[in-house]
Amino acid sequence: MSIPNQIATALSLWIDTVARTVTARLDRARGARQIAISEDDEGVLTLRLVSKASKDADLPSCRIPLVEGTIGEPLSAEWSAAMKGAMVDLALRPSRFVFRPLELPGRAVEFLDGIIRAQIDRLTPWSPGDAVFHWTSPQATADDHVELTVVATARAAVTSLGQAVLDLGAAAVEISTVAPNVERIAVYDQRLGGQAGSSRLRFALIAVLATTGVLTMLSIGLGGIISDSYDSQQQQIQRRIAERRAIARGSQGGPGGSALELLARRKHTMPSAVVTLEELSGLLPDHTYATELRMEGDKLQISGLTHDAPSLIQILEQSPHFASAGFFAPTTRAANEPGERFHIEARIKPQFGSGT
Repeated sequence: MSIPNQIATALSLWIDTVARTVTARLDRARGARQIAISEDDEGVLTLRLVSKASKDADLPSCRIPLVEGTIGEPLSAEWSAAMKGAMVDLALRPSRFVFRPLELPGRAVEFLDGIIRAQIDRLTPWSPGDAVFHWTSPQATADDHVELTVVATARAAVTSLGQAVLDLGAAAVEISTVAPNVERIAVYDQRLGGQAGSSRLRFALIAVLATTGVLTMLSIGLGGIISDSYDSQQQQIQRRIAERRAIARGSQGGPGGSALELLARRKHTMPSAVVTLEELSGLLPDHTYATELRMEGDKLQISGLTHDAPSLIQILEQSPHFASAGFFAPTTRAANEPGERFHIEARIKPQFGSGT
């Protein structure tokens, strides 16, 4: 069975159970007469009133035999009148039922109906369609399992007996049994005149579930649409904020603060590497060789070989393009080198004009 079919079957069983339970409670709330019928080991039924009206106060218990699975003799006039519209609880002797213990994992409690229905032909002599069954309350065991007892009997036998009770004038009949060490188990219920009400209630439950499902889908869809709308608005707001920030940053430069003008101003105010190299080539003496040059912002670092390292500091200081000249590392002399290895750092003055 596919998953959608399993879900539909589970919902149908749940709706049937709720409809029967609610209908039974409504019948009791309306004050319907309740009659208990019990079967003894000899196959004789004992009828007694559970809820007595004033006119039924003196009605004694009644015993009638069962003949071939049906009521063998008519009721007295008093009991026939009491049976009209009554709710009947028919308790049959345990020998009519099959009791099968069953152990399941604890997680299976939520799916007992489907699990037991799938195994009923293995547990009993009948197929699921030919049997009526129910089970006792699951009892937890030490190994995270549950134990219960499945109670089942032939559907044909209980339906014929239930119909016989309804033919006596009862409004509804519930068939159950009680066995030693087993709680009372109701395996079947049948009602006369209440079928239409139960069907209406079942239809109402289906309508409620369908409406709830449609409303859920609509709420999910509307939630997605609203969420997308909010996301789009948030993105637009973020773009506007970014534009405002860009405009604000541009306006901080005063008049003419566009991006192109900002780039032009940066070009005219920041030192040019080409012009710096050209200036150094004209300042450095012939006996000086630059082996490494670095420019970071307005800071210039030069490394190389020369015959007179201190004189380079004076040369750079006298230039209008450099300032704050000094050694950033010790001057060294190696035996295999023709001069002193120097490391000089100076600040570049951005005075190279607007034509560069």
